[in-house]
Amino acid sequence: MRITIHPKYKNQEEAILQLVKTFFGEGDLVVKGSRNTIKTNFLGSEKVSIKFFQKPGIFKSLIYSFFRSTKAKRSFDYANYLLDHAIPTPFPVAFIEERSPLGFLAESFYICHQLEYDFTIRELIHDPLFPERKEILEQFTEFTFKMHEAKVNFLDHSPGNTLIVNKGNSQYDFFLVDLNRMKFENLSIEQRMDNFKKMWLSKGMVPIIAKKYAQLSNEPEDKLSSILMEKSQQFKRKTARKKYLKRRLGK
Repeated sequence: MRITIHPKYKNQEEAILQLVKTFFGEGDLVVKGSRNTIKTNFLGSEKVSIKFFQKPGIFKSLIYSFFRSTKAKRSFDYANYLLDHAIPTPFPVAFIEERSPLGFLAESFYICHQLEYDFTIRELIHDPLFPERKEILEQFTEFTFKMHEAKVNFLDHSPGNTLIVNKGNSQYDFFLVDLNRMKFENLSIEQRMDNFKKMWLSKGMVPIIAKKYAQLSNEPEDKLSSILMEKSQQFKRKTARKKYLKRRLGK
């Protein structure tokens, strides 16, 4: 078992290891997926989120063991990068990797602060009358622009991966989660608009985001609106085709 701990929590190594050892028998279940499981528990007086990554198949185990960082390590490293660039995400506590004597990856864990949030972008998509919807979308656009300026291309920039905290007085904080798929690069304006495509934006949401992003980037609003609409529609059509083919092949 290999463990990497944030310096702030270095003196709690035994307690962190205990959370991992008792993961399957203790804590509150948040998500039970086919590949990953998320639970919450307490590290001392602090509530933390523990994400368990199942043992990968032979090929991926080889890749993650010797050629590419594991999902747990990437989550930890990327969280630190985001915080270093003033982009909010739940604070990273540690990551743990279990490996065979030959160094092959087995299971891994990522531990971070548990964030108590109010809603996600998903609620805005499904409810056109969501309170302060326009203000939230504008502030979310500012948040995404800041992320892009920090050279962050968040490949899983989707409705459930931005947690939103209502601070009151029409002010909102945004936090990125599910961090293990990112690239760090200078983004063209086409790439920036493409990064919104997984948000499942409605036709009414596109002009709000395009207008705000144009103000921040000094790009023409009509240009951004056109690119954003095209990228969004392409993604929706591609997803619909995949679902159709899966239904057809399943018959």
